[in-house]
Amino acid sequence: MSILVTGATGQIGSELIPHLQNRYGHDNVIAGILINQGPQNGTIDGPLVEIDVTKRETIEKALQKFNVDTVYHLAGILSARGEKNPDMAWETNVLGLKHILDLSLKFKVKKIFWPSSIAAFGPTTPRVMTPQQTILEPRTMYGVNKVEGELLVNYYSQKYNLDIRSLRLPGIVSYKTEPGGGTTDFAVAMFYEALKTQHYECFVRPDTLLPMMYMDDAIYAIDKLMNAPAERLSIHTSYNITALSFTAEQLAAAITKRIPGFTCTYKPDFRQAIADSWPQTIDDNVSRRDWDWSPRYDLDGMVDEMLAHLQDKLQANG
Repeated sequence: MSILVTGATGQIGSELIPHLQNRYGHDNVIAGILINQGPQNGTIDGPLVEIDVTKRETIEKALQKFNVDTVYHLAGILSARGEKNPDMAWETNVLGLKHILDLSLKFKVKKIFWPSSIAAFGPTTPRVMTPQQTILEPRTMYGVNKVEGELLVNYYSQKYNLDIRSLRLPGIVSYKTEPGGGTTDFAVAMFYEALKTQHYECFVRPDTLLPMMYMDDAIYAIDKLMNAPAERLSIHTSYNITALSFTAEQLAAAITKRIPGFTCTYKPDFRQAIADSWPQTIDDNVSRRDWDWSPRYDLDGMVDEMLAHLQDKLQANG
């Protein structure tokens, strides 16, 4: 098996790669890093290849050189950055995905994972227990990109029988990488500032309720979906998935229980409108039925894990 992971230095890639290396072998997992950027903080231990997903030839060279049979296509521009540079978001998120799909056909890649997002939903989508099949009318470029991606994934799956699997991921909370331009990144930044300064100015309102997931559950879900029997899968756009929903205020209260001196104030910016267009809770019963999904972390478990790991990380970094 030869596995290519694009966007390898991102939030998910930096934690998915070690998992894949443990499961499939260190030298069988190739980290695709952005040209001229290189690994962040030397975190990637293993084969590297330079890829710019907007440049088809860089993907083609990587697939050919390593005889890749599985791709985890994680490279992308997140919601807040996408609003600031919509052209770059379109080229990276949509054109990059189409390059991956076209070249996967050419080089007979057996299986692909691509993450969609709750950003595919919009203000006309039911916000409580958002169903698997529902209205997709996002008002952000990132959301538009994800809807287009879901349609592409479904098209290539149905027309060419390409095995593509996808999750509509909620906000991901992790300690290994710093916040990277997502609307749900307040949930990560709050932990960092609680430990560094004991104060955080949050860019969404205290009552902003959004679906979230601890990174360990996200990696577990990706792995479980990718290893599910194809005949059990009924969704070929992207599966709804969730673990928990909490407000910014609830997260701050959970942190304060463990760091009594922590304070949080609120100064909503342009990301508030994005958050208000997304669901509050998700119905993921189809995932539970098709491939036995079930999360393992609740809010308290996530907060304990984040603070313990981040404290170790910050101490190690001085």
